[in-house]
Amino acid sequence: MGALQAAWESYRAYMAQSPVTGTLATIVTLIVSIVSWALLEQKLNYSPSEPPFVTYYVPFIGSMIEFGIHPIKFIRKYQKIHGNFFTFLMFGRRMTVCIDIDGNDFVFNVKHSNVTAEDAYNSLTKPVFGEGVVYDVPNSMLMEQKRMVKAGLSIENFRAYIPIIIMEVNQYVDKYWTKDEDSIDLLQSISEMIIMTASHTLLGPEIRSRLYEGIADLYHTLDSCFTPIHFLFEWLPLPSYYASEKAHAELDSIFAGVIAERRKNPAEKHIDMLDALMASKYKTGEPLSDKHVGNMLIALLMAGQHTSAATTTWALLNLAANPDVADEARKEINALVGQELKGDNVPDISYEDVKDFNVLNNVVRETLRIRSPLIQLMRKVVKPVAVPNTSYVIPAGYYIIASPIISSTDEKYYKNAEDWIPSRWNSDETDESADKNMTDYGFGAMSTSARSPNLPFGAGRHRCIGEQFAYLQIKTILYTLLTRFEFELDPKRGMPERNYQSMVVLPEGPVLCRYKRRVTAN
Repeated sequence: MGALQAAWESYRAYMAQSPVTGTLATIVTLIVSIVSWALLEQKLNYSPSEPPFVTYYVPFIGSMIEFGIHPIKFIRKYQKIHGNFFTFLMFGRRMTVCIDIDGNDFVFNVKHSNVTAEDAYNSLTKPVFGEGVVYDVPNSMLMEQKRMVKAGLSIENFRAYIPIIIMEVNQYVDKYWTKDEDSIDLLQSISEMIIMTASHTLLGPEIRSRLYEGIADLYHTLDSCFTPIHFLFEWLPLPSYYASEKAHAELDSIFAGVIAERRKNPAEKHIDMLDALMASKYKTGEPLSDKHVGNMLIALLMAGQHTSAATTTWALLNLAANPDVADEARKEINALVGQELKGDNVPDISYEDVKDFNVLNNVVRETLRIRSPLIQLMRKVVKPVAVPNTSYVIPAGYYIIASPIISSTDEKYYKNAEDWIPSRWNSDETDESADKNMTDYGFGAMSTSARSPNLPFGAGRHRCIGEQFAYLQIKTILYTLLTRFEFELDPKRGMPERNYQSMVVLPEGPVLCRYKRRVTAN
């Protein structure tokens, strides 16, 4: 004790005589101590049986800053150093990155008894979607809920959705794009079109009619919880949590009123997701409760809102930068609908027409390949799991991350991989796995393999079941806009960079783009 007191007195005397030098020495000592602590922590906690660890120098924070600034560069950097499996620390969480086709297949098809999506995402999605749906239920129940949703994504429904989407887009541009030529924030416009078309087709006309009466604001309130901070710090008493509870209570009341009115008039049928969910039952015969019907509708709208908005915006930006592709799409559409596209005249089209829009299909497919809205897809390890064909064992408590965009932009699989070339999908290039084995997780048969370089909708039991609707919605919006307008990039901004600060990777805003009204066809 006397030695410590003597040392303290000596330090105080030194600081009194040389305050500047003493302060610098204190800062250096603090930095050295922090770095030493971090290195010691890694040495004590790392096991040779685990995937290699990315060295970090700040305890708890780890590699979060480098990863957060540009996750793709971060993953590629350490892929070169460590290979296709490596671990990094992110705010106390150990995240094992699993990339290339082996990594994709491992993450998407590892046994559910060892690894779950529910434990990875529930803290993030429950405040947004509400209780009792998606990741807030056992996996077996989630599979049944996905089956219920698929019933509302039938071809019959799709046929009814197409004219609704065209009508909504026309109404939007008639109201907001009133000049013959102007510059707009394309991301904002497309995001609004997405929520209007999705709410009308999936949630029904009653909910769509109330978007201007505050429902859109309630959705925005819920959306404020869908951010990285809510995943990293779920225990914080953030104001957004309290706001989401209030928004859910208001939406519950609105949905309950609409559902009650529909139940009073059972003979009146609606071709939308709301009717499909109201008629849904679990295998036990128990119906989906009205509250859970509402929460499922919220989940459907919120889950696809940002991803579809991002994809549609990137697609239009690339069409603006490549007018030859836009002209090719128009020529194909002219041939399919049997008449020239003439400005504000948007011909009626069928479900078969939309399916045959091959150029637009390639546009969407290529956009998803190089601008996937989701950089990482996570699972939480609940029991130690061995990585096939390696000596690695990932401990319980770790998270595993798949990042298919790493392989989908790899020259090993795609020539000129970073370039947007829709016509590549007319060639032999493919993102399909050679393994055609099928299984049914409870919502329809699908391929069991995820050994593919390009998986924008995931794979396995958690594969997105909204893929067909997303293609239908995006292609129909593009069809309507290309019929009525020419587009070009803003000459000052050009093609925007990607914004990695949200859960869904969006173009860096404001996303300026110019439109010009088409009076006659080319």
